[in-house]
Amino acid sequence: MTSPDVLVRVATARGVTTLTLDSPHNRNALSTALMTQLLAGLTDAVADDAVRVIVLDHTGPVFCSGADLKETAAAYASGTVPAGMLGDVLAALWECPKPILARVAGPARAGGLGLIAAADLAVCADEATFAFTEVRIGVIPAVISATVLPRLHPRAAAELYLTGNTFDGRRAVEVGLVTASVPAQELDDVVRGYCDSLVRGAPGALAGTKDLLRRPGTAELRGDLARLAALSTGYFLSEEGREGVMAFRERRSPRWVAALDAERGDQAG
Repeated sequence: MTSPDVLVRVATARGVTTLTLDSPHNRNALSTALMTQLLAGLTDAVADDAVRVIVLDHTGPVFCSGADLKETAAAYASGTVPAGMLGDVLAALWECPKPILARVAGPARAGGLGLIAAADLAVCADEATFAFTEVRIGVIPAVISATVLPRLHPRAAAELYLTGNTFDGRRAVEVGLVTASVPAQELDDVVRGYCDSLVRGAPGALAGTKDLLRRPGTAELRGDLARLAALSTGYFLSEEGREGVMAFRERRSPRWVAALDAERGDQAG
């Protein structure tokens, strides 16, 4: 029997467990398999008393491209989409009693920003880019809002959610998405420095401090995520959502963009 591909690698040293997204062939997209392995890694790290800090890392040039749209397109025939599972992942990250630090060396999109926002600390390379691209494929950033909106400044959230525009690491710090943006060559040193500081905290005190910092609380978050997952599924299954996903997969403009392009062409002619 063939063993499943390892999409999340786990390594522990000096009280720090690193969970590395290792699916570079699809830019670390949030497939069901990857999310299942990430949840398992988190569960094991929480249960291990020797683990004091968790680092969320990645292989390849992209931190996380968001939902696995290939898997999503294939699931349309059954009338379901895998996006709802992201809520379980975000809840596990948000509720984790141990500090979580995201190391972001490259681009993050859509659901990937939800992972970053769910971490307690996030450090990115200056050249890393970010975007809430959901509206451009006919869906909305529903599930990730549970962790993203508590981080973002309201005006920035409106701008970035509605436009889908790309922004860099410096802007990510300004709007509250990440803790620090540093030159790429300094990223590992800064991450290591944060880990060295975090492991000096008493485990019980760190967990208690995380309870103080959590807004919303666990019960509220779980309820919110269930509602948002249902909302997200509805948009993925909508006519716009199906068209947007298929257009992305086929490397073409969705109909609502193609219509504007055609109108501009007529006016230019």
